[in-house]
Amino acid sequence: MISSKYTIREQNESFILNHIIKQKEISRADLSLVASLNKASVSSITKKLIDDHLVIEKRIGEATSRGRKPILLTFNPTAGVAIGLDLGYNYLDAMIAYLDGTEIKRIQQVDTYISKDNVLKMIDEIVQKLCSDLPNTPHGIIGMTIAIQGQVLNDRIVSTSHYDLMAFDLIAKLNEAYAFPISIENEANLSALGEYTFSSEFENMVSISLHSGIGAGFVKNGKLEVGNKGYAGQIGHTILFPEGRECPCGNKGCLNQYCSTQVIYQEISQLKKIEKVNSDVVKQLYYQKDLQVIQMIQKYAEYLAISVNNLIMIYAPEMVIFNSPLTKKIPVIVEIIKDYLKNRYAKEVKIMNSPIQWNPVIYGALAFSIQQFLNIEQLKLTN
Repeated sequence: MISSKYTIREQNESFILNHIIKQKEISRADLSLVASLNKASVSSITKKLIDDHLVIEKRIGEATSRGRKPILLTFNPTAGVAIGLDLGYNYLDAMIAYLDGTEIKRIQQVDTYISKDNVLKMIDEIVQKLCSDLPNTPHGIIGMTIAIQGQVLNDRIVSTSHYDLMAFDLIAKLNEAYAFPISIENEANLSALGEYTFSSEFENMVSISLHSGIGAGFVKNGKLEVGNKGYAGQIGHTILFPEGRECPCGNKGCLNQYCSTQVIYQEISQLKKIEKVNSDVVKQLYYQKDLQVIQMIQKYAEYLAISVNNLIMIYAPEMVIFNSPLTKKIPVIVEIIKDYLKNRYAKEVKIMNSPIQWNPVIYGALAFSIQQFLNIEQLKLTN
């Protein structure tokens, strides 16, 4: 394939912008060296980036061997803002942030149930709240990415057992309502992208989301892997027990039927005769040394360890990260999983809870929009 001059120019522009972001501060002369471009080309590209408000001349650097003091360039994160939405089974999280992920405003709604009848109204109300008193930026809202619990392909919801949106053309309705770009993606994929972009130094990793269902997001060589038709990562429908509990997917013994938070909450609700169980209730019972709950959590962690072992042997990641209210509030779950993994390959993998303090899915949604706007696929915004 022969690249046009325009395509090469775009590639060089993306490379230079990405390097400015990585280095925090860098001179034009150093950019010329790392990009293997002549100084005239670098000056032309950086001028365009400055004119586009994506790069600013920050300060004068130390003098070089020739006695000149270079002007150092840096990324301008306030050039625009991005919106991330996580449409959960019974919650809605949202954030608007600058292009480096710095939070401007966040919204959390619990006991919120999404349906085709209310989803557009809910999203619009959230967007209006996020955008009220919004700081002026050169590019304004550069995009919004929405996380869905279910299989997504090309912004279309292919399958989900959590809301009745499969036959509802959500992306078309949203594109009619808003002028900025909108994307829809699987929440586990976005969780992995959020970890890669904002918290991890690794290029190959798996992020496991444990909520009402169980999903995994894969980053391979810095790129999100979604597989054929977006099926990759649907680990909740891998079989833990042949001929086990029936699953809505048609299988028996799926991991979802034993390890989703919804199942855990239901089992504890029945066991302890508590009407409403959530992660806070489970945490309280566990640390009160309730023997039945401790045994249940032990078994839960062992089941998860089987799945983690299989993922490690298939994908050979450098890191496995958990995104779950349960593992955050009862971190010993992750330690039980690590202890249960006996093979030497698993021992070489870093296994941990998400270091992102708030919802990693939201940060992945922000990263998805920012990547597309900046035209940088392997974007790192770690400090």
